[in-house]
Amino acid sequence: MKKWLRRIGVGVLVLVLLIAVSGATYEWMGRRAATRDFPAPGALVDIGGRRIQLDCRGSGEPTVVLISGLDIGGSTAWSAVHDSIARVTRTCAYSRAGIMWSDAAPGATTAKGVAEDLHAALEKGNIAPPFVLVGHSLGGPYLMTYAKYYGDQVVGAVMVDASHPDQLDRLSRIAPKVKDAGIASMRVASALSWAGVVRLATKSTSPMPHQDTLIVREIAAYASHSLAGALGEMDALGATLNEAGTFRQLGDRPLIVLTAMRPMSDAELKMLEVTPETGKQFKDEWKAMHDDEASWSTRSEHIVVDDASH
Repeated sequence: MKKWLRRIGVGVLVLVLLIAVSGATYEWMGRRAATRDFPAPGALVDIGGRRIQLDCRGSGEPTVVLISGLDIGGSTAWSAVHDSIARVTRTCAYSRAGIMWSDAAPGATTAKGVAEDLHAALEKGNIAPPFVLVGHSLGGPYLMTYAKYYGDQVVGAVMVDASHPDQLDRLSRIAPKVKDAGIASMRVASALSWAGVVRLATKSTSPMPHQDTLIVREIAAYASHSLAGALGEMDALGATLNEAGTFRQLGDRPLIVLTAMRPMSDAELKMLEVTPETGKQFKDEWKAMHDDEASWSTRSEHIVVDDASH
């Protein structure tokens, strides 16, 4: 009996090892194929031993700098509007450290480090100020942090449904799950990315509205790399918001604040474990925080978009 149990145990161990080796090989081949099939748009700018992907198009001043939210798409998040803005003036999108084509940064993510990376990429990429910064979601706090440290370069800002420095405290009173929604699954997926799990999971991802299928394929190709970068930003979320909260004045720089007010979808309500009524309170509080953001400049405009989601 012991002999059979030993044989079964050895068989299971061999099977597990075969699966692990197969997964690791699949992931290695996928990363090589991603580099070959989906080269970085724009340039990979060396900022001192590591590279940041910077995609600048068009010409003219001021230069618009597009700062994505907390996701794994990096510069591709702006694919639906990048070219249209570039027809008016030079427009740059980029991927933060550890996202898409950009190399990971050493150490933990910090908002100041993100600002320093962007500053170095623009400087090394020969993109001179003045800049109009456009930040979506977490890109809003990153925008404000950049303006805090490099304010002389910033002549205007656009907050696209941007995060607010106080949002974790204010929104968690309404929906306690907002502080940890999705984080557990991100950790598990990131831990298994070496075995091709993330690559397999993202193969069937559907396009977002106005998103080209090529962009979806690019994001999926680099997802196993990007997820670790996004998780680092998620872990630093509280500190990032605190850093941004120390600077809430843009003076007389033009500021546009855009707020998405479409009611929460069933999927969003389920993720936050709230009712439609509580979901409405959540959105009302979101708008109130954007009212506050609009007060950060003496030349601001707050535009509520009723039929837009985040």
